[in-house]
Amino acid sequence: MKKIGLIGYPLSHSFSKTYFTNKFKEENIDDQYCYENFPLERIEDFPDLLKNNPDLIGLNVTIPYKEAIVEYMNILDVEASIILAVNTIRIEKDGKLKGCNTDFPAFKDTLEDFLIENGGYTENALILGTGGAAKSVKFALDVLHIPCQLVSRSAGKNHIVYEDISEELMKKSTLIINTTPLGMHPAIDTCPDIPYHYLTKEHRLYDLVYNPAESLFLQKGKKQGAAIMNGLAMLHGQAEAAWGIWQQNK
Repeated sequence: MKKIGLIGYPLSHSFSKTYFTNKFKEENIDDQYCYENFPLERIEDFPDLLKNNPDLIGLNVTIPYKEAIVEYMNILDVEASIILAVNTIRIEKDGKLKGCNTDFPAFKDTLEDFLIENGGYTENALILGTGGAAKSVKFALDVLHIPCQLVSRSAGKNHIVYEDISEELMKKSTLIINTTPLGMHPAIDTCPDIPYHYLTKEHRLYDLVYNPAESLFLQKGKKQGAAIMNGLAMLHGQAEAAWGIWQQNK
C-alpha cells in the first residue's frame, strides 16, 4: 500500500483526505493507495515523520509550513524555486525530496475563470496575508500582469498594514484575495480587518478558505454586492496537479 499524506497544523479544516480517499475509491485504486493526515506541531518533527513512514511516496503541505518546509527539500521545481513556497512533495525512490508548488497554477486557472465570469480582468488587486500561499498568489498575479499590494498585520518590506488601506486604495483594487486562515473552520467568526463598507458591485473577492463554503470575508463582500469565490476549486486543481506529480514516480 502506497501512502500519501498532508502535513500542517492544525488539520481539522482540511478536505484533502476526503478528496483523495474518494478519488481512490472512484478509480478503484483504494487497495493501492491511502491518504493520511499528519498534524505536526513543529516543523522540526518532519524528519521523524519520514523515518516512521517509509511507505510514503508524497505529501501535501498546508498552513503554516509552506515556506518552512523549503529548507528540507533536496530539489525544487521551477515554480517553487521562484516562489520559495512548497505545497507538494514527491519522495523519490532514492529518498530525496522534490518540492513543488501546485498552488500557483491552480489559483491562476481558477482566478482567470472567476474574473472572466465577473466583469473581466482588474487593474489592481489586494492580497491579504504574506505567507506561503500569498507568495503563490502574487506570482500568479505577476504572470497575469495584474499589479497588486500585499497587506499584513505588521509592517514590513513590500507590504502595508491593514490600517493603511484607504478608501482610494479600496476603490481602485477591485480584486481582493484572502490568503490568511482568518474565517477558516473552526474560527468562522473571524475575517481580515478591511473597510468592507467601501466594497461595491465592481469588486471581486476570492478567499482561499473553503471551509466554510462562505467565510465571513465573503459574506461581507456579498452583502455589498461584490462577486465572491471560495478556494474549493483551487483545492481540487492543486490536488489533481499533485496527483500527477506523484504518479511520475511509478
